[in-house]
Amino acid sequence: MTAIPILFEDGEAIVIDKPAGLPIERPRAGGRSLEDHLEELKLGFQRAPVPVHRIDTDTSGCLLLARNPKSLKRFNAAFEARTVEKVYLGVVAGPVDGQDGTIALSLSKISSADKGWRMIAAKKGKPSITHWRKLDERGGVTLVEFRPETGRTHQIRIHAAEAFGHALLGDPVYGTGKGAARTMLHALTLTVPREGKGPIVARAPLPADFAALGFVDVDAGT
Repeated sequence: MTAIPILFEDGEAIVIDKPAGLPIERPRAGGRSLEDHLEELKLGFQRAPVPVHRIDTDTSGCLLLARNPKSLKRFNAAFEARTVEKVYLGVVAGPVDGQDGTIALSLSKISSADKGWRMIAAKKGKPSITHWRKLDERGGVTLVEFRPETGRTHQIRIHAAEAFGHALLGDPVYGTGKGAARTMLHALTLTVPREGKGPIVARAPLPADFAALGFVDVDAGT
């Protein structure tokens, strides 16, 4: 039994339900990170698993770890080829017009002494595409399903702020940081195709802070 829930496990991969607030890499200022749990996530194997991709510290949900160098290389290639399917749930801090759509923006990274680094929409940036669908609206906030086609840093967060005029609830970088104890983003499902064997399929349960907002019966990720 590990401290972090395991959603999928076989000889090549583990998918965990990463808790919100747990960074994948050790912060410069120190403190706990996923690195503290890799030993227990060996689960009888000699090697500790390695994260294949990144999700933000505040983001909860599906995170893929490779159990050996060969699988890590194959999984990295799948992400590069955009064959990995990812579905996220986000709570937008306001109403959302329309029922569904696609957000296409080129993104660039900037930094300043007072605000630190962040992503901005820029014509000369890297292309990024996110498909979205409105699921529910209550209490002045909106639950949205996001299916990112690309995997840029902060992609869903800045896409929400730019397309809807409202950032994700609790987002301190692209929004006000108010309304929630964290940026309300959850990696709901992850599907990774594999040649010669069945795909990796994982689904992370809805977090308690989403349910506390009244978003309980969610028809998403299907």
